[in-house]
Amino acid sequence: MVTSQPIAEVCLSSRCSRAPVLSAMLPASIQITGELLSAAEVQDICESLKEDSVRLLSVRGCQLADRDFGRVCRSVAESHSLAQLNLNLGVVSSISRTRHLADALKTNRSLQTLFLHGNPLLDAGLVTLNPALSTHPALVCLDLGDCMLGDEALGLICGMLPPDGAKSGLRELTLSANPGISSKGWARLAIAVAHSSQLRVLNLDYNPLGDHIAGMLAVAVASSRTLEVLDLEGTGLTNQSAQVFLDMVENYPTSLRVLVLAENNISPELQQQICDLLSEGEEDDDREALPLHPGPASSNALLPIRDKYQPIRDKYQPPAWLPHSSKG
Repeated sequence: MVTSQPIAEVCLSSRCSRAPVLSAMLPASIQITGELLSAAEVQDICESLKEDSVRLLSVRGCQLADRDFGRVCRSVAESHSLAQLNLNLGVVSSISRTRHLADALKTNRSLQTLFLHGNPLLDAGLVTLNPALSTHPALVCLDLGDCMLGDEALGLICGMLPPDGAKSGLRELTLSANPGISSKGWARLAIAVAHSSQLRVLNLDYNPLGDHIAGMLAVAVASSRTLEVLDLEGTGLTNQSAQVFLDMVENYPTSLRVLVLAENNISPELQQQICDLLSEGEEDDDREALPLHPGPASSNALLPIRDKYQPIRDKYQPPAWLPHSSKG
């Protein structure tokens, strides 16, 4: 998904003892978490983006003025090197910021991965972003987890999963913790997944799906020729859903390699059976695969930074954000 080039880590925090230096030879990775960004720090970020020396920009959970957010977005629009943008955890906090981001995405042509997890976008925000998202020529990975989305937004997202044979669409989609989506909306997504020719990873963890929607998803997985990872952690499933998935992987060919069923009312034995069968299929594929042609080693420098939603069991406390994790 991204070219294998080295990444130079750059710290722009005011706590750093020395000013950041961006190498003209190496694309930089700017990653800041939970900081209050000053105008000077934002200026450094903007200049780096305009110089095409930044490949990954992450300001997850950071606070910055509306004016400075607009400056960052305008610089994103001008960047030709930026491949991954992480604005997780409340950075896109208003509809005006959503508009700034939409304007940037309309002009930018390099971005491949966009993380907006934990922003109160609502359906109105997706309506604002959709024209830019759906027509972006390079975007293949989108995280819209915990964005307070509903059925209208999900309908627009389904449009980013074009039918088999149509234009290219998303390869990785995260919709964790969006309980406002109805069963009708999830059914529509299942149909889109079944016919998508590109989607490889689908994260639906911590949505109240239940066995009925899980059955629809099983049919979608069986129909898809590309879906390899499905995360259904904490989605209200029972052994009934697990039996359906077990029957699917046991008796029908599928591209699925990882199925996450943790935090559901499913017996460990059933989960293990499914896991074992998926592992056997992966081993068979590895044996049949042709040797790879020599080429540059793949880079882990731009692995996704997905914020995993995890509810707290105590009903008197709000959900908490845990450090990001990358599954399997």
